[in-house]
Amino acid sequence: MTKRILVPIAPGTEEMEAITIIDTMIRAGFQVTTASAAFDGSLTMKGSRGITLTADCKLVDVADDEFDVIALPGGIGGAEVFRDSVVLVEMVRQHKYEGKLLGAICAAPALVLIHHDLYPDALMTCHPSFQSHIADACWRPKRVTLDVNHNLMTSQGPGTALEFSIELIIALCGKEKAWQVAEPMVTNPTLHYHEMGKRT
Repeated sequence: MTKRILVPIAPGTEEMEAITIIDTMIRAGFQVTTASAAFDGSLTMKGSRGITLTADCKLVDVADDEFDVIALPGGIGGAEVFRDSVVLVEMVRQHKYEGKLLGAICAAPALVLIHHDLYPDALMTCHPSFQSHIADACWRPKRVTLDVNHNLMTSQGPGTALEFSIELIIALCGKEKAWQVAEPMVTNPTLHYHEMGKRT
């Protein structure tokens, strides 16, 4: 069965992160939905660097849909919109409750997950400028971190977006599938980017 991936976007979303996640998931053959969390309901918006991003639909239109992964790109402005979106926060809360994989990168782990205490004990990383938001016991200074106990994948920024995306594929379908995507992209062949976070 095809995996279903939700990538929310908002004004101020980091373009490299959003597009890299979307592109890589499509290369994997997954069904990707890009949903606008913009408060005015607009589908077209400017990202953090002024590049135009266009969503498939409004977030509210897919609020009751089932997804295998919700992947939150960063960008301070976009992450702040996510933080203030009641619909998105409730979707993430329900997604976690169902034990499904959640991904967040850059500012999103700090401004969304930590702000709403959604994963209070999870091991995670984020953009280094937001490290102070994360408790020392939970912080991992790694480019990508997977907390297997919480089914949470986090990453640090635009430069780690491809690694993050490939690791999401590994978590969903295994390394063989991930390598089918990674090899034609001429990316790192090791596919050992993340620190496996597991509490004993």
